[in-house]
Amino acid sequence: MFKWIGLILGFLLLSTMSVGLLILGIFGALIGLIFGGFADRVRAYGLGGANPFTNQTRQAVFLETVFVLMGKLAKADGRISQIEIDHVEAFIKKMGMSGEHRQEAIRQFKRGAEPDFDINETVTKFKQHCGNTFNLKQVLLVYLTVMALADGKLDPQERQILEQVSSQLGYSRAEFNRILDMVLSQANFSSGYQQQYSSGQHRSSVNDLAEAYKALGVTEQSSNQEIKRAYRKLMSQYHPDKLMGQGVPEDMIAVATEQAKEIQLAYDLIKKSRGLN
Repeated sequence: MFKWIGLILGFLLLSTMSVGLLILGIFGALIGLIFGGFADRVRAYGLGGANPFTNQTRQAVFLETVFVLMGKLAKADGRISQIEIDHVEAFIKKMGMSGEHRQEAIRQFKRGAEPDFDINETVTKFKQHCGNTFNLKQVLLVYLTVMALADGKLDPQERQILEQVSSQLGYSRAEFNRILDMVLSQANFSSGYQQQYSSGQHRSSVNDLAEAYKALGVTEQSSNQEIKRAYRKLMSQYHPDKLMGQGVPEDMIAVATEQAKEIQLAYDLIKKSRGLN
């Protein structure tokens, strides 16, 4: 939007400075188009995602950070379980990673799993390259939380690491708990609801509905407008084009797509319970 406004204003500004000098108007239009395009990217992705030429760097840093911290989480209780190994393998397979990306992911995972590995440098690097985009910090926390829950529970050591990462990213304890609750509820709601639905035995329960509200980060007391706003915000955060524009590698988008499906299921149940279209 802003790039077209800039195009028109740039043309009008410079073309009126000297009557008949159309070339200046065209030059002004191009300047307006460039600055308008920059404004559009800032509006869509945040200041950190405004420069498309740094996107490849952000992708590499995002991939490195995810798998390094996954390794740290997997080793948090002193050992890496087979379930956690299987989850990482499934995570990589779901993304359809290329051979090169797969090897790099495994290498970073092993690096993070080293006993004395310090995550501070990794998180600091992530903040420098990805911290000023709109959604990458929260997407990182979501990916890590999903990994931590791979064995069906969140160990105290894993929670401590997640809290440390979220604090370094600038989240308060309350904000971290809110994100954690949403991810837990999305997973709980999706697994229970879809399992029963696929068997043909599903009847939405009070507990399903409660989990659906938590999955959207709202409550039963929230208004219809507040619920719709929360739903749209979450869906926007997981939009593939926006995530790739900010720096999520294309072969990691599948994980965000799964989260979006869980959010959609929860929203559909809430709409149904409220009689909304």
